[in-house]
Amino acid sequence: MWEQNYRPIAGNLGYSALVAAVPLFVLFYMLGVKRKPSWLAALSALGAAWVVALAAYHMPLDRALAATLYGAAFGLFPIGWIVFASILLYRITVDTGKFEIIKDSVGTLSDDRRLQALFIAFSFGAFVEGAAGFGAPVAVAAAMLAGLGFSPFYAAGICLLANTAPVAFGSIGIPIVTLSGITGIGMRPLSAMVGRICALVSVIIPTYLVVVMAGAKGALEVLPAIVACGVTFAGVQFFVSNFIGPELTDILASLTSIGSMVVVMKLWHPTTIFRLEGDAPVSKAPRKHTGGEMLLAWLPYILLVIFVLLWGYKPVKATLDQFTRPIAVPALHQTITRIPPVTKAPGPYAAVFTFNWLSASGTSCFFAAALASLLLGVRPKKFAQAYMATHKQLAYPMLTIASMLGLAFLMNYAGMTSTLGLAFAATGSAFPFFSAMLGWLGVFLTGSDTSANALFGNLQVVTANALSMSPVLTAATNSSGGVMGKMISLQSIAVAVAATGMAASDEGKLFRFTLRHSVILASVIGLIALGYAYVAPQLVPRL
Repeated sequence: MWEQNYRPIAGNLGYSALVAAVPLFVLFYMLGVKRKPSWLAALSALGAAWVVALAAYHMPLDRALAATLYGAAFGLFPIGWIVFASILLYRITVDTGKFEIIKDSVGTLSDDRRLQALFIAFSFGAFVEGAAGFGAPVAVAAAMLAGLGFSPFYAAGICLLANTAPVAFGSIGIPIVTLSGITGIGMRPLSAMVGRICALVSVIIPTYLVVVMAGAKGALEVLPAIVACGVTFAGVQFFVSNFIGPELTDILASLTSIGSMVVVMKLWHPTTIFRLEGDAPVSKAPRKHTGGEMLLAWLPYILLVIFVLLWGYKPVKATLDQFTRPIAVPALHQTITRIPPVTKAPGPYAAVFTFNWLSASGTSCFFAAALASLLLGVRPKKFAQAYMATHKQLAYPMLTIASMLGLAFLMNYAGMTSTLGLAFAATGSAFPFFSAMLGWLGVFLTGSDTSANALFGNLQVVTANALSMSPVLTAATNSSGGVMGKMISLQSIAVAVAATGMAASDEGKLFRFTLRHSVILASVIGLIALGYAYVAPQLVPRL
């Protein structure tokens, strides 16, 4: 049994944290300075993590290899699987010509790029996040915007920015369910607190999105749509998270936002139509289609909604989970001991790969794509060609995802992530702010709010108790701050690049574009957490 050491450098937390952060410095350098492709940056960071794990943390070689392979496997399934299925679904709509009708249907609502971005990237993307999560919302929404004529870079950037507020309640509330299981805190107080933080941000995001696109003046021109989009989403998000629970928060909030946007775009139009730089001039109005044509065009996404919700229905999920196979990772499962303060008491670190091949969200998406192709008259040979073309399209993104999850799991099992977490915890009374940054770091590393909650959730609670703060607040802030790390995680960037057909050489540019917005918005979450901690502690749910 190998015991983790969170202060391997001269017993000093500061020095140890600097060494633990070396892989992150390498990652930022390769992406932001050298402007290398994300797969190369991820592999470089993974190589640096191996050096640190073996040389500084003295992690046994077999455990380092097992942790890396475990992370890579998790990156390919379930994360890579849902990305693959989402892109395959989109490819079916394109190959059958149905996406042109989808474009026309959105165009008949509005050909203003600001409203299209709000409707697809924020409202519809939030629905996909609530239903499927992981990479699906960015994959689907970015592909749709690119198909509508947005430049690949703009489509990717806008969707990454929009995929923030709903993330904490994604995949039928899985991040909150995981956080509750890790910390031992009930789901209801955690859901309520995350809702009280994220609802404030949900009001801001649509405005922020349009300001980035068109400036403050451009945002004022479409204020009715921004209000309809953000306020309705935030209001329902707050209500459902506080009084019903986390599972349906995104679903109900996004459906309300979608309905509000449709009503506004039907009854109101901006005085000036905003187009993006490089947009081709509009020569003719979008073609109008019959109800039957519209239904067939949207059929793949209707099926996606049906299958994902069906997969999330508890009796169905329980049946599907009978085929799930938990696999204890050789040379890793319970061969490492975690120690306080990361855990309450020393204990073995589990490493079980859950191969839920049938109940995974990606499988529901794949069935939606397969059934859609059948109903749309796609021949098996054509479907097989689309399947193989999707594999080819996602080769480098899958390498990126596998490398980043390998990096995250290696840092986690070596104790490097805990060292960084303890360094944040040393900030004392300012911890509520840095609690958000800790969640942000966790999602940046893993690409998943669920994984970040599993990574740092208990550390947040232990630190809060040591500082006489509310563990509900700090645990909820971990999840809320984490959502802002989603837009800079290499997994999300790889998905956006693959979905839009963006040049791999532009990945570094996309990372730099989202980085500043990510830091700004994560800081906003941190300030909100400070406000709850010291200005309005009575608004924090009690255990």
